[in-house]
Amino acid sequence: MGLFLQDEGPCGVHGIQRDIVRDRTWRCTLDKDLTYIDDLDIAKKRVLIRVDFNVPLDEKGNITDDTRIRSVLPTINYALDEGAKIILASHLGRPEGKRVPSLSLVPVAKRLSRLLEKEVKLAPDCIGPEVEKIVNEMKPGDIVLLENLRFHPEEEQNDDSFGEKLGRLADVYINDAFATAHRAHASNVAVTKYVDTVGAGFLMKKELTYFSRALENPVRPLVAIIGGKKISDKVGVLVSLCEKVDKLVIGGGMALTFFKALGYEIGTSFCEDQALDKANEVIKKARERKIKLFLPVDFVVADKFSPSAETKVVTYQEIPKDWMALDIGPATVTLFAEAIQNAKTIIWNGPMGVFEMDAFSRGTFAMVSNVANSYAMTIVGGGDTDVAVHRAGEYAKMSYISTGGGAFLDLLQGNDLPGIVALKKKAAKAAS
Repeated sequence: MGLFLQDEGPCGVHGIQRDIVRDRTWRCTLDKDLTYIDDLDIAKKRVLIRVDFNVPLDEKGNITDDTRIRSVLPTINYALDEGAKIILASHLGRPEGKRVPSLSLVPVAKRLSRLLEKEVKLAPDCIGPEVEKIVNEMKPGDIVLLENLRFHPEEEQNDDSFGEKLGRLADVYINDAFATAHRAHASNVAVTKYVDTVGAGFLMKKELTYFSRALENPVRPLVAIIGGKKISDKVGVLVSLCEKVDKLVIGGGMALTFFKALGYEIGTSFCEDQALDKANEVIKKARERKIKLFLPVDFVVADKFSPSAETKVVTYQEIPKDWMALDIGPATVTLFAEAIQNAKTIIWNGPMGVFEMDAFSRGTFAMVSNVANSYAMTIVGGGDTDVAVHRAGEYAKMSYISTGGGAFLDLLQGNDLPGIVALKKKAAKAAS
């Protein structure tokens, strides 16, 4: 039957069916009171659009995945159709407040020019007199991409002065960078104080719409699949999900912390000993809410963390002391597939194992296939999960793949996103 946690213990029987609607409706108010770009007059105006062009680059500086660029094309094209003067602002990587040539947005400007079939001029910086001169000379339909915002330490400090300098460039500010909306940075918070008209873009609208559909009033059963390595990063999400979902499926490295909390031998597997209490908190919460909580029943274990390691499949009760679990096993794949079989809404964040190594990729790719071929509305979020879906070639079968990792998790936890809050505060102030 599998490791299925209820009051009877780790191998107990299914819990009593309950009224899944009672006390389970979660109201998402993120979309309320937001103004979107198509609600605003942007014709011939300078429109500063905060985008997320933090794309992966290879060792030669070539873009290996331009999904994040393509995702904001609807917003950019709308602004072009309206004859706006478009100024794009983004970060790339972690230059830690210094100018790092390898993290310049040069390749992004080239790729965007190709996608739009239109010249995109890269500014030498994101603030300063030279940038202001370039922007002031723009004509309707022109596009300027500002250089990496994080070349300035003030960006991540949410510095008011830096926000004011960005604000000088615009008549209208649009935030279309959902993936950074959970960060209180100058380009999505401080800048809103210094631009008269603010709003959100179409990507932001799409992200919030799908989250509202999944968590505000979902078609049930609602199943959440949570993987990844650390429970400490997601304990708040797990506890919050126990208030919302009908089934909670846990895989990846974090599952081993749950097993140790339950008193099982996990060998040399990764475990957050400081998070054992948190794991027990999630188990307790699931039992209180009568949530069907699924953990792996077998693992692919290895004698070392290496692609060339010796491997074998064992049950969760038989992990050798000197071995480590690096992927879910075939019986778990079957169990998890059955767990989501009747789902009408699925939310997934985090891989099932170390899928970057071929020997430990089977569990994650099998879950990609199971989720993609389900009859549920499927929402996938998180960088690693996104990569896995693309590698498995199942991208087109998912209902929606979020561009955000941290923002995705914050929404799952029910947290406010600073980038959204800033837009609402500005709108409320303008209306008063």
